[in-house]
Amino acid sequence: MTDSAATRLSRLLALVPWLVAHDGVTLDEAAEHFGVSVEQLQEDLYLLIVSGRPGHMHGDLVDIQFWDDDRRIHVLDPQSLTRPLRLSPDEAASLLVALRVLAQVPGPHDRGALASATHKLEQAAGTAMQAADRVTVDLAADRVADGVAEAVTTALADGRALRLAYVSATGEPSDRTVDPMRVLALDGRSYLEAWCRQAGAVRTFRLDRIESVAVLDEAADVPRDAAPVDLGAGILRPEGTPVTLDLDPEVAWIAEEHPVDAVTDLGGGHLRVVLPVADERWLVALLLRSGPAVRVVDRPDLAERARASARAALAAYGVTGS
Repeated sequence: MTDSAATRLSRLLALVPWLVAHDGVTLDEAAEHFGVSVEQLQEDLYLLIVSGRPGHMHGDLVDIQFWDDDRRIHVLDPQSLTRPLRLSPDEAASLLVALRVLAQVPGPHDRGALASATHKLEQAAGTAMQAADRVTVDLAADRVADGVAEAVTTALADGRALRLAYVSATGEPSDRTVDPMRVLALDGRSYLEAWCRQAGAVRTFRLDRIESVAVLDEAADVPRDAAPVDLGAGILRPEGTPVTLDLDPEVAWIAEEHPVDAVTDLGGGHLRVVLPVADERWLVALLLRSGPAVRVVDRPDLAERARASARAALAAYGVTGS
């Protein structure tokens, strides 16, 4: 059976330190130790001797001799691969926390592999566990409704569509039929990214806003040109100064489509949101598109910039106005 790329990479990384520690071992002995054929081991060795540091000149490559008649292997230049990778206590603690978070995120993960890797790292981490154990990992703070995570995991694993009863950031309920794409864990919250058939576009759904869900018998059908959310700009919180906005009902979607720090219901479908803004030019453009439906509460300078831009645009067409 052909190795997966991950399996072979793992063996290649372990091979050089082991050969250094067992100088003069034969091809047959090394192949038996790693559970591969002699032919596979020779392929690994030929790959290693064309690998090394950037530059890839003669002195930058791993140098291993293994073709003499005695079939013995000698590592002449390991290029720093003289011992297995060792994690610092901080690195081990960070990895443990990440594994615990991943174990709670819905999706078709190999739960057995996660549990095994976590257990082995806990056993090997020693004092790093003191740091890791001080970190509480609890994604249940999302208060995800019973059965939602399981249904999302099943749909992703089986490639099936979902029907959601979803409540938006504005408190408006809706029924959606979606084709799941992936699950995202961001800032302590879990999101389902899916093709929304009603919107005809990719949307993200916070799992704690899904009131109920049903896995459908029909296969998920994500359009080939459906682009995943840009994690550099999409639902991730921008690094910027928050701005408070009042939104009329027709632009309440802003609270759903953009990361907000707070949402206050002002009644009648009107909202007040605190929106982090990394680029003020983006907000000015939003104000120009939205007109009087969006009002800046705490940054009159930004409102004036939007008015000035509007006056300049009108002047270009020979129109004057306030």
